[in-house]
Amino acid sequence: MPADQPFARHDGTVILLMLLIGLLATPGLIFYGVRGLLRAKAAASRAAALVAASALAWAMTIGLYVWGLLYLFMADDYSEARACDAALDGRVVGYSPSFVPLRFGCLGPDGRTASVVVPSYVNPVLAVLVVCAVTLTVFAIVRSKERTT
Repeated sequence: MPADQPFARHDGTVILLMLLIGLLATPGLIFYGVRGLLRAKAAASRAAALVAASALAWAMTIGLYVWGLLYLFMADDYSEARACDAALDGRVVGYSPSFVPLRFGCLGPDGRTASVVVPSYVNPVLAVLVVCAVTLTVFAIVRSKERTT
């Protein structure tokens, strides 16, 4: 957090762009994953099933991130200030916004940061989904390389 802007917020343009990309990518990955699973079942291909499962895991990950972004997009200055005041008993000295992890943090005078606006379940579930998506992607890549050699 820069000292000259203690109450900095997320850039609205960046949020809007990320929302647009996420809202386009999520249904596309879902379609790709479901179609891939149907084809993998018909062909009895484990490699194709891994690729499809990987696409669906990424779709869930991106979809949940977009869900959290929507909370940030819908929050205005007033709702953020009220949430910060409630979390820190009115002793807010600044904001600490972050895209990774996705949060809107309120800084207290004692150095404590309270995360508000974005639901508390978003970041832990995102962490699990990212691990699953990366793992499935690695398995799919390894499996596809095994088949080509």
